[in-house]
Amino acid sequence: MAEEVAIVEEEEVEVEVVERMGSYGQKVRVLVGEASEEIMMLWGLQQPTLCAPNAFVCQSSLSLHLDACGHSLSILQSPSSLNMPGVTGAVMWDSGVVLGKFLEHAVDTGMLLLKGKKVVELGSGCGLVGCIAALLDAQVILTDLPDRLRLLKKNLESNLNHGDMRGSAKVSELTWGDEPDLQLIQPLPDFVLGSDVIYSEGAVVDLLSTLRQLSGSKTTIFLAGELRNGKTLTFDLSLHNR
Repeated sequence: MAEEVAIVEEEEVEVEVVERMGSYGQKVRVLVGEASEEIMMLWGLQQPTLCAPNAFVCQSSLSLHLDACGHSLSILQSPSSLNMPGVTGAVMWDSGVVLGKFLEHAVDTGMLLLKGKKVVELGSGCGLVGCIAALLDAQVILTDLPDRLRLLKKNLESNLNHGDMRGSAKVSELTWGDEPDLQLIQPLPDFVLGSDVIYSEGAVVDLLSTLRQLSGSKTTIFLAGELRNGKTLTFDLSLHNR
């Protein structure tokens, strides 16, 4: 009688790996495969369409009011500039609010320490994220293109005039892909921040170049954005593949 052999196929068990990320004290899930694979999966599932755009901001308003770090912030906007070709950073976007509140929550819960840390924000626009970082006692340099600095400086002056503030904030011109000023890289920042920093396909390469120039072995980068179109998707895939 022939022997019957039972073949049992081993099921692959996916083990979730978590570890602490850079200067962020909370544990995060580590992707076992390529990060780009998960981004493509999210894009394929059309997760971005589940959230209404501009849920936290009103881009037709001249200002955005937000409570953060025990203060009432009033961020000036320039809605009339929104549709001008080549003009960016004139109004707030949801990702800026999300990143700012994330920093506040992370510091309040002890997961992140910004006190005394050097922070460089890219594409600061109206300046909300940088203002919140400064109120969390960081030493912040907010950067953007030359034509965006006037509005940025106004928002810093009107929202960071508290006598008891231990952080600081200043504005610096920065064009992605160009050589950064020495104040941005000497020493290298502890944190680099950016929200909704992709607005054209041509900006991706220059942004990646600038991120490399500003980053060292101890630099933590926080970027917030929406997978709203192919341009953002291209950047996310480029960032994880380099």
